[in-house]
Amino acid sequence: MPSPLRHCGLDFGTSNSTLAIAAGNVAPRLLPLENGRPTIPSTIFFDFEADRTLFGRTATAEYVSGTDGRMMRSLKSILGSSLADEAVRIKRRLVPFLEIIGIFVAELKQRAELESGGSLDSVVLGRPVHYVDDNPLADREAQEQMESAVRAQGFRHIAFQYEPIAAALDYEQQVTREEVGLIVDLGGGTSDFSVVRVSPERARATDRQADILATAGVHVGGTDFDRLLSLKKVMPALGYQTPTKDGKRPLPSGPYADLATWHRINRLYTPDLLRELKHTAREARYPDRVEKLMSIITHREGHKLAGAVEETKIALTAAEAANLAFEGAEIELTTAISRAELTAALEGAVDKIEDTLRSVVAIAGLTTERIDTLILTGGSTQIPAVMQRLRVNFPNARFVATDAFGSVGLGLALDAVRKFS
Repeated sequence: MPSPLRHCGLDFGTSNSTLAIAAGNVAPRLLPLENGRPTIPSTIFFDFEADRTLFGRTATAEYVSGTDGRMMRSLKSILGSSLADEAVRIKRRLVPFLEIIGIFVAELKQRAELESGGSLDSVVLGRPVHYVDDNPLADREAQEQMESAVRAQGFRHIAFQYEPIAAALDYEQQVTREEVGLIVDLGGGTSDFSVVRVSPERARATDRQADILATAGVHVGGTDFDRLLSLKKVMPALGYQTPTKDGKRPLPSGPYADLATWHRINRLYTPDLLRELKHTAREARYPDRVEKLMSIITHREGHKLAGAVEETKIALTAAEAANLAFEGAEIELTTAISRAELTAALEGAVDKIEDTLRSVVAIAGLTTERIDTLILTGGSTQIPAVMQRLRVNFPNARFVATDAFGSVGLGLALDAVRKFS
């Protein structure tokens, strides 16, 4: 009788998470984690009214409905940063950010064990090529922080795999010949790239290190795109980059940058900041705009505004123009945004992605013409500004769209079979 499956692959993403299992020659599968769906937004809502903790889409819906509480999202972004050592107030208790990550992982583990019918004690975790750019010490600390948070939830055996390599393991199941592939993994918080050799024969090997020709990453992803679009098209209506009455300087930009950044929004909800903003409004040339900012902060509507920005960005993937619509307790914002404006807002970030792509190919000792296949994973690969740059840089490559949100988790499950079976 075969021993029960006890290992899995966990893709804890900035925006969405998945968990997959595989065994022997059986194809890996993603477990349904929320209402039959294999993906769950990496979101937690602490409901102050009912004293409960909600996750994923349910968490977002409860928050948007106006329930009093605190929503946390983009938690992966804090790994390796100064926020990793900080805590957030949940009612009367200060809860460390790493403990909140652990709460989310524990929920995924529990749901997966109910679906799989057994206890999971071994996991391969996906990780970006760089949690933190150009800082090996902080990058190592970020992995150690993640490992600690996961181990506290009952996983006894923990291994890590680069997310783009996991995507390559998933894609390799369908190849019929040897290829040089470039994995383009654009997630919520990071963009990671790997040049790899894949083939049916290589897929059977346990050690694939020699097939990884180069890896590189940059700390730019979907949440950065949201932030840049917000700063360009939304925050000016709240006073961003507008002058003081005397015209000698612009208003302080800090609150606007925080309001445009998911994992920093909660830092705004303090009496001290509201007092500062009252002073800012008195000095502002357009005080009514600052008063709108104060209303959003007073009513804790920052994540709702950020959600409206994200929805508009997604809409512009398919449409040439879209309207951003935000309805708060006291104010409404409506802004028409074109795809061209989105492209302009993202130009600097896409430049960084393009530079890193060119770099990883050069590190592999290749030219772009030698890349046979671009293997795309992560929701941000669908953004037209990104796709355009990819086609310009790799005009001869075959583009393969994997499961944008599931391929990494599936590859991690395959890796778990190799490591723990």
